[in-house]
Amino acid sequence: MAHRGARATIADVAREAGVSKGTVSMALTGRGRVAAGTREKVLEVAQRLDWVPSARARSLSTDRADALGLVLAREPEHLGADPFFAPFIAGVEAALSPRGQALVLHVVTTPAEEREAYRRLAAGRVDGALLTDLRVDDERPALLADLGLTALAVGHQRSTTSSAPLPQVALDDRAGVRSAVDHLVALGHRRLAHVTGSQQLVHGVDRLEAFRDAVAAHGDALDTPTVLDGDFSAASGAAAAHRWLAARAALGAAGAPTALVVANDLMATAALGVLAAAGVRVPQEVSVTGFDDAPLAAHLSPPLTTVRSDAAAWGRAAADALLDLLEDDDGRRAAGDRPGSPDLPAARLVVRGSTGAPPT
Repeated sequence: MAHRGARATIADVAREAGVSKGTVSMALTGRGRVAAGTREKVLEVAQRLDWVPSARARSLSTDRADALGLVLAREPEHLGADPFFAPFIAGVEAALSPRGQALVLHVVTTPAEEREAYRRLAAGRVDGALLTDLRVDDERPALLADLGLTALAVGHQRSTTSSAPLPQVALDDRAGVRSAVDHLVALGHRRLAHVTGSQQLVHGVDRLEAFRDAVAAHGDALDTPTVLDGDFSAASGAAAAHRWLAARAALGAAGAPTALVVANDLMATAALGVLAAAGVRVPQEVSVTGFDDAPLAAHLSPPLTTVRSDAAAWGRAAADALLDLLEDDDGRRAAGDRPGSPDLPAARLVVRGSTGAPPT
């Protein structure tokens, strides 16, 4: 029995329960074959002695790191301005903490750094990885498969190769883009422009395709749409606004697009700043929509009409799904009962003051 005032150890639990330390470990981790009565005895003694294994001891006994990995390829100074990843990471942490798990985050700027980060994660630092910013013909799933690291895709996947897709947790952002276009058309807009996200990223491609499909669905009611290239950064949103200003100067108010459907809130916010500096009134002279519903979107001037995607809920769902996959890989589920790929509710439009009727 443990001395008065001393913290109980696994040896104390084993002695009280009349079993080996190995049996205590297997009873608490669910690994190995332990009779139900023995397991109950071990759990009862562990509770009575107020003993729980340390995280280090648990990871050694289960060959698990009790951590998930996330690698973000972007400039560190840009990460703080990103409206998606702060709430997404908060959602991941909200799912991991109650389950005794941790998040290992790497921020990288080059492909070589990215590959090395995944190699370090696969060397026992984490049990699995969340794959975000999915790319067209993404090479990372093959890399992680070669490294033997379980992974889950955050978003839809798009590949022209024959490789099997990863399990995923995805959100239908196309529905949000369609809602933005339909909203503007209902207000009377006939000349629309889309400020794209990066076309190397799946969600950038998806949002451009959704915009074009939504415009096409209205047939001859709309003019041929304008596409202004962006890459999800604030700088590209500002540049798109300058191109719109140049088009209005060249074509006149009667020929320039009367609404900008912007692929994320960061670009939309930068565009609003450029328009305000140029003396352009929003929405009286041009309407603007965004995507993400960043926390500041409702407090801009005017408040931004945008598509809401619950990044925190997405993070929670992704972390839970990856942990379920890892449990499945440990053989804790019945054969054929592998977790599916849950989809989140579709993104929806939040109407605010940055959209209105087109100028007459």
